[in-house]
Amino acid sequence: MTGHRPMALSDPKAMRALAHPARLAMLTRLQIEGAATATEVAEVVGVTPSAASYHLRMLAKYGFVEDAPPRGDGRERVWQARDRGMSVTPEPEDEPEVRAAKDLLIRAFRASADDEVSRALAHREREAVEWRDAAIWMRSILLVDAEELKGLAKRIEELIAPYRVSVRARADATTGARIAEAQINLFPRAERRTPGLPTEVHDMRPGRQHDAQPDQRLEE
Repeated sequence: MTGHRPMALSDPKAMRALAHPARLAMLTRLQIEGAATATEVAEVVGVTPSAASYHLRMLAKYGFVEDAPPRGDGRERVWQARDRGMSVTPEPEDEPEVRAAKDLLIRAFRASADDEVSRALAHREREAVEWRDAAIWMRSILLVDAEELKGLAKRIEELIAPYRVSVRARADATTGARIAEAQINLFPRAERRTPGLPTEVHDMRPGRQHDAQPDQRLEE
């Protein structure tokens, strides 16, 4: 999320606090568009200003946001995202509470990402032709070993790094640049268990059900 080394999250209270959908949306708003007041954030997220203020204070409590320089007469509090990225990685040695909090936050991240994809697909026909042509929706099944997968992840990261909104200055962006999103998932596929053939055969006639051999069913 930034050019700095990402912060590895391990505090279960902090992770549970961030997993709230409204808080994730607020943090994303501050990361993408910069500093904002509780009222401005509330309008985007769809909550009341008082609720937004509460959520922002919770984010600040755990170090995700902080006070920004005041505006005008300084009567309204302004918030900004902390200038650091974050990572959530389940580890074998995690305590159960930590593992549960990490799983909760990862699911919240995935839900937020899936929502962005759904909204983009629903809006696709209203996009200009050049943006429809530029978008890609791809799923690829790979044959790799662990080191190749890690190397692929590193190469992808290097490719997209200069375009991150936290790295690329708006003044340096080309004309027509807008906020876009890259979602990359590289993972070993878990083995899919084969359920096997059913052992119970149902009579084709309504109201009848019993165990039978396949040839008995055919004879009826």
